Amino acid sequence: MILAADGFQFAHPEGAMWFVAAVGCALLLAWLVVWRKRARTRLADERMLARIAPGIASSRSTIRAVLVALAMFAIVPALMDPRAGVTVETVEQRGIDVVVVVDVSRSMLAEDASPSRLARAKQFASDLVEALGSDRVGLVEFAGVPSLRCPLTFNHRTFRTTLESLSPQATIRGGSLLGDAIRLATTSLGADGNGKAIVVLSDGEDMESEPVEAAGAAAKERGIRVVTIGIGDSNDGARIPVEVRGERKYLVHEGQEVWTKMDPTLLKKVADAGQGFFVEAGTGQADMVQLAQLLASGLETSTRERSDVSSKRPLFQLFAAVALLLLVAECLMLPPARAAKDEATA
Repeated sequence: MILAADGFQFAHPEGAMWFVAAVGCALLLAWLVVWRKRARTRLADERMLARIAPGIASSRSTIRAVLVALAMFAIVPALMDPRAGVTVETVEQRGIDVVVVVDVSRSMLAEDASPSRLARAKQFASDLVEALGSDRVGLVEFAGVPSLRCPLTFNHRTFRTTLESLSPQATIRGGSLLGDAIRLATTSLGADGNGKAIVVLSDGEDMESEPVEAAGAAAKERGIRVVTIGIGDSNDGARIPVEVRGERKYLVHEGQEVWTKMDPTLLKKVADAGQGFFVEAGTGQADMVQLAQLLASGLETSTRERSDVSSKRPLFQLFAAVALLLLVAECLMLPPARAAKDEATA
């Protein structure tokens, strides 16, 4: 809530509640002044007090009480954050654009990377987006046919919701066409501007879709950096679990169980062609915070939008300065005897 009138405003009007406390303290100080005056009257008349205790008989204590009360009243508008005048500042929003490409082919169901390669890919993608902060992100899934599931957006919550919904059952056709997915991600990043990257999360299986050529074209023609993250065991591999009539089994082709391995060679070639780098996560974890830093360090940020932000100049310091001067004046009015005592004590 902001109270304003003719260019002057209080950004925090709720601070006016301290006015009640200031009034209460002022009344207490007034009562103390009256009480001390009555106490002096009972001790002796003013002429006698002026002779035996001139410091007590003076009006110094009353003035000091008034100064303290005024200081408290000056603090109240300072707490309400008064503002006036207008300052206009042009703000630029800069960052990078990243499209995350997730492999959702059936081989990603292999459980060599617990709980599965696909689940691990989702975790990596979510951690990466969190590490990127305020940059725009998009999401492409691919198997037989790639699909743009989330266009470039600043809304990371939407990205994560879409990411969690990915599954092999959602694809149109089986297989793995990594090259087509990179080409779709390249198109979705647009042709203008700097600071663009594609991050591929896959086990590297591909059905002759020319992913190396796609990554090279993205880097040379559009200036897009391609980074690949390999998920899965590259040595022994793993079987692909499937559910048949509610029973858990493994995928069989021509009477033999299908074993799938992560292909680091292809993924590294794709990253090299895309002027990026290859991260062999394997069956373990990968530091997405470090990856995001490496990614951003190799990209030139570009301006996403400019806007003029107007703000009013704060004036609270004026009221605070008045309160401080009043308190300093009150301290300077200590009785000479009291001041000497304070110095001796110090």
